[in-house]
Amino acid sequence: MKMATVTVRQIASPIRRKKDQRATLVGLGLNRIGRVSTLEDTPSVRGMIAKVHHLVEVVPA
Repeated sequence: MKMATVTVRQIASPIRRKKDQRATLVGLGLNRIGRVSTLEDTPSVRGMIAKVHHLVEVVPA
């Protein structure tokens, strides 16, 4: 059985953002504008995306 995935791309810089938002980006596997990460679609990952929604975009599959 295949797990659902979500792909996110960083679209903004974490400079001048709170430390927890920077740490969330690192947790998502992002740390540079344009970097893309594919993750399992779980509630915890969705919560992390919601926390930094202004810095990332969800890439359609």
